[in-house]
Amino acid sequence: MTVRGVSRGLRAALLLVLLPLLVVAMLAANIWWFGHRDDNAPADAAIILGAAAWNGRPSPVFRERIRHAVSLYEAGRVELLIFTGGQAPGEPLAESVAGARYAIHHGVPATDVLCEQASADTLNNLRGAAAIVESEAIGRVLVVSDPLHLRRAVTMARDLGLDAHPSPTATSRFQGMRAKSDFLWAEVRQYGGYLLQRPFLDPSANPSAIGPCEPLD
Repeated sequence: MTVRGVSRGLRAALLLVLLPLLVVAMLAANIWWFGHRDDNAPADAAIILGAAAWNGRPSPVFRERIRHAVSLYEAGRVELLIFTGGQAPGEPLAESVAGARYAIHHGVPATDVLCEQASADTLNNLRGAAAIVESEAIGRVLVVSDPLHLRRAVTMARDLGLDAHPSPTATSRFQGMRAKSDFLWAEVRQYGGYLLQRPFLDPSANPSAIGPCEPLD
């Protein structure tokens, strides 16, 4: 092999190594940047993404998302709160019901709270929420979650046909460089995976997920 051939081979090998790293870096930068955008325009509703309920109470991560949503409601930036999240094995309540109870306890009227009760992941959170948006003729929505979750979540919401915009939780429980970097790289994997699967996913809402904001018998 000539020197020129070796040089071309090295360049090709270098490109094969650097290209995936560049893609990962671009995804990470986009996730970080998008997570620090806050849409200040009013919306019809906020969709609060579930994050576990423990013994009928919102987990610390979920609680901060709910607090942020309640603050949006109190400020008049949204008129309705849509809670998402199904019932985990061994838990007495669906995540959405636990979240709705917390919001009602903190002053949100029960008439302004809506729930879906069948989801266990972000995409299905949003498929259930999309069914509520459709059934209630809701327009613009804010998606409430931790900042680094929002690039993936808002992309999913828009793919489902929602007029969705980010509203990051300012008091996210993911603090410190270690927690944030772990969350970021987890989102790089999950967002990248979603983009690869995107052409093959069902973009329809899930009306069977809609349930009352109270325990189901």
